[in-house]
Amino acid sequence: MKTLDLFKKLALASALAVAVGGVAVPASAADTVKIAEVVELTGPGATAGTNFKNGADLAIKEINAAGGILGRQIEVTSADTQTNPGIAKGLSQKAIDDDVFAVFGPVFSGSIMVSMATTEAAGVPNFIGGEAAAITEKGNPYVFRTSLTQADAMPKVARYLDGRPDINSVAVIFVNNDFGKGGRDAIIEALKKTHVKVVEDISTSTGQVDFSAAVLKAKQSNADAIFAYLNEEESARLLRELKKQGWDKPVIGETTLTGQKVIELAGPAAEGAIAHVGLTVDAPIRGMKKFSEDFQKAYGYVSDHNGIKGYTGIYILKAAIEKAGKFDRELVTKTLHGIHISTKDHPGVLMDVSIDDKGDLDRESFLVQVDNGRQKVREILPPLGKK
Repeated sequence: MKTLDLFKKLALASALAVAVGGVAVPASAADTVKIAEVVELTGPGATAGTNFKNGADLAIKEINAAGGILGRQIEVTSADTQTNPGIAKGLSQKAIDDDVFAVFGPVFSGSIMVSMATTEAAGVPNFIGGEAAAITEKGNPYVFRTSLTQADAMPKVARYLDGRPDINSVAVIFVNNDFGKGGRDAIIEALKKTHVKVVEDISTSTGQVDFSAAVLKAKQSNADAIFAYLNEEESARLLRELKKQGWDKPVIGETTLTGQKVIELAGPAAEGAIAHVGLTVDAPIRGMKKFSEDFQKAYGYVSDHNGIKGYTGIYILKAAIEKAGKFDRELVTKTLHGIHISTKDHPGVLMDVSIDDKGDLDRESFLVQVDNGRQKVREILPPLGKK
C-alpha cells in the first residue's frame, strides 16, 4: 500500500510539473547551451544551407570534444526552412520558444530579412550567412554576419575591374531577389568610381533553369565582360549556357560564382571564372587546410564558403561567450560589437576577424580563378580596415 501511495505521489508531482512549467528539466540541462540551426535544407537554397549546417556541426563536434564552452556542451537542433521566408520566421520563433541561446541561419538574405525580426524581439543573437547589405542597415543589434557584406565586397571587385585595361564595359546579370538586387546595386554604385561602364543590366529569377535569353542579351551588348551575381545553382546554369553560346570573354563575380558546388555542377564551363571571395578552402592560410580535410572526412565532399561561414560562426560565438565570462545573451551581444578575435587565441575562426557595431565583420579576402576544377587564389586582399 505504501508503494502504491508513493507511485501516486510521484505521478501527481509529474503532472503538476507539466501543468506549471512543462516537462521537468533534467539536471544535466544546466551543463549544456542550446543552439538552433534554422537553415535551407531543401528548395533553391539547399546547397548553401546544407553546407552552412555541416560546417557549424563540425565546429560543435570539435568544441564539445574539447570540453565545450565554459564547461558546457553545445546542444544543437536543426530545422529546414525549405528556402521559404515564412517558414524561416516560424522556425525562428520555435527556436526561441525552446529557449536557445543563439540561432544560426538562415543563409538566404530574403529569409533573413523576414526572420531576424523574431530573434531581435526576443533578444537572441542571430548568426546569419546572408550578404545583402540591407540586413545590417536595419539597425538590428542581435544580427551578426559570418561573411563580408556586399557593401564591403563590391568595391574590391570594382577596383579589380578598374585595374584591367582590357575591360571597359560589363553586362551585369543578377538574380532578382534580396540577395541579387543588393549585389547588383552595390556593384553598379562601386563601378561609378571607375572607368568601367555598365552597358546591360539583366534580371533573372530565383531557380531559373534557362539562361539562353540572358546570355544572348549580354552578347548583343558587346560588353567586354560579364559580372554575374546569382545563387549557386543558377550560377552553374549560367556558366554552362555561356560555354554553349561560345562566350570567350571574362566572367567575373562574387563568392557564389566560383563556389565548389558551382564548379562541380558547371564542370568545364566554370574554367577561368574569376571572383572575389571572402572565404575559400583553397586559401593559403593556417588552419584552412585542416578544416578542409576534416570537412571532407566528415561529409565526403569539399566545403564551399557556406561551410566555412557556419564553422567560423560557431567559433566566433564561443570566443564572445568566453570573453563575456558567462552565458548572458545581452552581455554576449554587447561583447560581440567591436570584438577582435585572433587566430592565435581562437584558431577555429581560421582568420583574424573584427565585428563592428552593426554586426558586419572585416577580415582578409581573396581573388580567385577556377583552374582545373578548383579555386586558385590569385591574390590575398587585406581587411578594409587596413587598406
